[in-house]
Amino acid sequence: MCIKDKNMTAQIRSFTDEDLPCLVRLLNDVYRESYEFTPYTEDGLRSWIQEGTLKILIAEENGEVSGSVAYSDGRWGEEIELLAVCESLNRKIIESDLVREAEKYVKGQAVFTAVDAGSQKIKEWVKRGYKPDGGLYHMVARLEGLEPLPKVPEGTTIRTLKPNEEKKFIEVVNAGFGWERLKLGAIKRWKSEFPSFSEEWIHLAEFDNRIVSVIVARPDVKYNKFFGGKRGYLGPVATLSEYRGKGLASALTRRAMNFLFERGMNSVALYTSEQNMPSVALLRKLGFKVTHHWKFMRKNLFQQC
Repeated sequence: MCIKDKNMTAQIRSFTDEDLPCLVRLLNDVYRESYEFTPYTEDGLRSWIQEGTLKILIAEENGEVSGSVAYSDGRWGEEIELLAVCESLNRKIIESDLVREAEKYVKGQAVFTAVDAGSQKIKEWVKRGYKPDGGLYHMVARLEGLEPLPKVPEGTTIRTLKPNEEKKFIEVVNAGFGWERLKLGAIKRWKSEFPSFSEEWIHLAEFDNRIVSVIVARPDVKYNKFFGGKRGYLGPVATLSEYRGKGLASALTRRAMNFLFERGMNSVALYTSEQNMPSVALLRKLGFKVTHHWKFMRKNLFQQC
């Protein structure tokens, strides 16, 4: 068990490859009680690091790894994550020191972290200058049979993606979200993660020979592996701005749910912003319920000229 009794100052330094086994043990110990926890592995963490999206710092006491934190610049913005410190009299001090060092990597004027809603740790982040600013829902629906698709405008075709349409698919996703959420090669990566995946798992709405809305269905690989489940996963619907409000998101979500049911899934999960109330309302109508809630804690870093 990760416990340090010595009340001494930790040294903070950059992560090295030699730290990987200790870091995995630390993260698994600190986060083992977290929501739907799946163990970290050396291979998984190494792959994440090699993607170049993490800058990891290590707290070291008496030559031993006692804490970690990471900075990343991802789809939700610049983020502080993987904050984990062994239980000790000075845990909060080490955590704050790690966060302070990680903040030095921030390129913009704000940084955030995600904390379980209702957690006592929210107070600790407030003391570090962070404030609640939105959040994220994990929503799950049971799949108990095929359901009819909601109506869509006349002339709309609902179908699956064709193998030669990846570029158009990527363009709609990125235009729908307003930033580069996916790059070419995403489908190849999904196929490597789940060999049975194909373009058939990607559902789209087409109007006037133009793809205008898309959704991706996948098996919830990690959950199914560690919890013995049969759960599917849906990425958020991406719709071109001029085609929103026409029921396309509802129809595509229901079609993807039916698709997963036909492939033996008995439930489906997704993530959505708590601030996206139209999406939350739509999903509730389709049978989704909030199973977990994270709050985003954000801090403005006013840089001096």
